[in-house]
Formats: sequence, structure tokens, C-alpha cells
Amino acid sequence: MSSHANAAEAYLSNSVENAPPIKIVRMLYQGALRFLMQAEAESASDPRSRFLEHCSSADAIVAELRLALDKERGSADVVDSLTQLYLFCESELQQCMIERTAEPIPGVRRVLKTLLEAWDHVEVQSSGR
Repeated sequence: MSSHANAAEAYLSNSVENAPPIKIVRMLYQGALRFLMQAEAESASDPRSRFLEHCSSADAIVAELRLALDKERGSADVVDSLTQLYLFCESELQQCMIERTAEPIPGVRRVLKTLLEAWDHVEVQSSGR
């Protein structure tokens, strides 16, 4: 690996490790949305495509977001609602992978995009304090 690539990797690693939690959550949403767009650009039925890989990556991010929910620190209603939304997304992504179809992806994207917008709003409010 070149020294430029090493420097870029070190910068990225440092920026993630030192990022506030809200920024990391936003980065996870952005990553999941990026994987979903990449999956949609692939042929779901072509076994040589990276469709399953992209769906699986998005699914892993959503599962991580769900597992990171903390009922002790958050409102039980909010945690329960987020849990249900994440489970919906995971179920839809499982359907994508089992049936090799991109049909459920737009619904998952809408949910994640709405949640990302909410987190953007929370970050703006918290930085304005």
C-alpha cells in the first residue's frame, strides 16, 4: 500500500474513532443508503452481480443500528419504534436476498432516509445549543 493510501486510511480511521456518536450514527445511515443504491444498480437475478453483497452490507448496518439501541438511556417508546423500523428493514432486505429481487429496496431506503433526516435535525439542534 502506498504512503498516500496509508495516510488516507489513518485519517479515515482517526476521524471515525474521534467522531461524536451522533456523527457515527449518521455515517452508518449514509453507508446503508449507499449500499442500497449500489444494490439497485446491480442485476438482482445475475449470480455474478454484487447485488447480494450490497444488500448484505446494508442489512449488517441496520442490524448494528438495532443492536446499539439502549433502552436504559433512551425513551422506551422511541427505542421500541426504532426497533420495529429496523426489524422491518431487516425483513425486507432478507426478502431481497432470498428472492433475489430489488423490489423491497425503495421502501427500506425511504425509512432509512427519513431516519437520517431526523438525525440531521437532532445534530443541528444539539450543535445550536
